[in-house]
Amino acid sequence: MSSAAKRVGKHTIQFANPPVIVATASVVGPKEGQGPLGHTFDLVVEDTYFGEQSWEKAECKMLEEAVKMALAKAILKPEDVDFLLAGDLLNQTISANFAARNLGIPFLGLYGACSTMYEGLALASILIDGGFATHVIAASSSHYDTAERQYRFPTEQGVQRPPTAQWTVTGAGAILLAQAGNGPRVTQVTIGRVLDVGIKDPNDMGSAMAPIVASKLQFSTGP
Repeated sequence: MSSAAKRVGKHTIQFANPPVIVATASVVGPKEGQGPLGHTFDLVVEDTYFGEQSWEKAECKMLEEAVKMALAKAILKPEDVDFLLAGDLLNQTISANFAARNLGIPFLGLYGACSTMYEGLALASILIDGGFATHVIAASSSHYDTAERQYRFPTEQGVQRPPTAQWTVTGAGAILLAQAGNGPRVTQVTIGRVLDVGIKDPNDMGSAMAPIVASKLQFSTGP
């Protein structure tokens, strides 16, 4: 199928050989486990340190464990995977890089902030549909305390949270895609664009992200 035949409108790609999601896994922190979706996660850790000496190391461990759990569900080993596409919110995507070091899977680091998991899923699907890979893992992680230290104020300082503040998820997820198998298929992906509406409050991520979501729904399959 030609590249033109795989395009639907300006921003959407339609796959000729849709990849299959054969396994998923998630590891989250205690706060996430207490929420309404708590029963859906594979592993809820008891504390935000996850047995490590720092929150950064805990985040890396969560990501690595999520990948290992997805592999175990599919009865595969790291050497069976062609590429690991992963990212996080930290400088140099250190959580993903150190996890990739331990896993030994050919690694492509991603940074898309809240869109990292979707970005990984889209690129993994392109790799498989294009015949460049048989198995690809898309993964991402974040941690409330590492993100606060990175972008705002370290939580140890006890700074009062403003009303617009968001709460970054403490957790990690992994999706294993394959050329064939049983499971949901990724038939199309839509690539968004950057839309800056001038939001200046670093705590108010919702107002910054909402406009592009609305815009993407309008142009997902249009001209």
